[in-house]
Amino acid sequence: MNTYIQIFLNIIGVFFVFYMLGYITFLFLAATVGSSTLYEAKRRNLLKNELQNDSFIPVSILVPAYNEEVTIVETIRSLLTLDYRLYEIVVVDDGSKDETARVLIDAFHLQRISRPIQYKVPCEKMIAVYESNAEKVPITLVKKRNGGKADALNMGINTARFPYFLCMDADSVLQYDSLDRIMRPILEDQNVIAVGGSVRPGNSAIIDKGHVIEYKMPKHILPFMQVLEYDRSFLAARILFDHFNGSIIISGAFGLFQKQVVILAGGYDRKTMGEDMELVVRLHEYCRENNIPYRIRYATDAICWTQVPESLNDLRKQRRRWHIGLFQSLTRHSQILANPKYGLVSFVSYFYFLLFELYSPYIEIIGVASMVVAYLVGYLNLSFMIWYLGLYVLFTAVLSLTIFLARVHTIDLPLRWRDVLRAIGLSVIEVSVLRFVLAWVRATALLGYGKGKHQWGSISRKKIDFR
Repeated sequence: MNTYIQIFLNIIGVFFVFYMLGYITFLFLAATVGSSTLYEAKRRNLLKNELQNDSFIPVSILVPAYNEEVTIVETIRSLLTLDYRLYEIVVVDDGSKDETARVLIDAFHLQRISRPIQYKVPCEKMIAVYESNAEKVPITLVKKRNGGKADALNMGINTARFPYFLCMDADSVLQYDSLDRIMRPILEDQNVIAVGGSVRPGNSAIIDKGHVIEYKMPKHILPFMQVLEYDRSFLAARILFDHFNGSIIISGAFGLFQKQVVILAGGYDRKTMGEDMELVVRLHEYCRENNIPYRIRYATDAICWTQVPESLNDLRKQRRRWHIGLFQSLTRHSQILANPKYGLVSFVSYFYFLLFELYSPYIEIIGVASMVVAYLVGYLNLSFMIWYLGLYVLFTAVLSLTIFLARVHTIDLPLRWRDVLRAIGLSVIEVSVLRFVLAWVRATALLGYGKGKHQWGSISRKKIDFR
């Protein structure tokens, strides 16, 4: 019996070691490609070798909102400062129980109008439509019965007047040039049907008319570590996937889409918690199955500043929803896996999200548990394992720190030395502590996930420091 236990633990141990090596190899490749891409983009900017085009494609900015009275007015004010000519703002109040609609009506002098809406994608019926043309661009507010975020986005699509729509969260602020920059891939290539922007935590940033006038790292440890985490995700992995049309997720906080293609694909799925990822995976599927030439891009220099959770409980709720959404997206489109028709989307992108995102919390927990069991029964070389895990943590932390500093440097954000020193220490804690805490949250996310699957979730908001 002891022999079988030893063989079993050895198999788990070998798999766990190769799994970790595979992850840091991917992270190293992604960090290298991401950093070089950012520096090349900065070099082009310095040489003024960018696309210069006076064309402006009309865009509808969709802002789904549920109980966002604290942040919604400042978010809309920030949108009015965008350096772009042709756009409209559409806010969808998804049956809020607070004063979201009232503060908007009062702040922008919205008037109730009689406007028919054609339901090209399914959503709950509207209650009322308000509009104002007194600002820089038209502002429309649609009040509707509660149906969830995907349902609210579908209402926004039905309401939008323009051929492209940009979706963003009601607690976020776009940088002044973000709309212009996220539209550039569309101007460069007519086959581009979707573009993801770069989302950065801005809990401590001070923004004046879309310009970051003071950038400080968050005072609290938890949001600071999320800055490192976001940079690792948005800079490294997504830039790498962008090189071979392999992006299968665009953040719901900042994404641009061709409206007609989304309508033909069926709009946002109202039965999933991860409507942002599910839509992108479905767009890959729709275009491939119908032999439609397409590109899904990532604009690293189009920046959206968002609020990240500052309490562990709020972070837990957010990551639970993300993991459920990931599970739903991958399982509903499982035909993509190992399917030559999807090329690298299947064999790289889908495989990565399946192995290193969906299954990762279970693999990591089983790996750690097997090490504990092996130690208790005397089968573990403790000194070797400590050295191995220490090197893994150190190497991953260095890569995270490299990505973070590359991002800060290439977008010319001044950073205090105190923040740099904190980043060095917290990069180790984020990899060795927060990662495993969130692994447990994600591993238990699917327990009873069907309950409240259409609910937005409640996360504490703070007023945005926008001037």
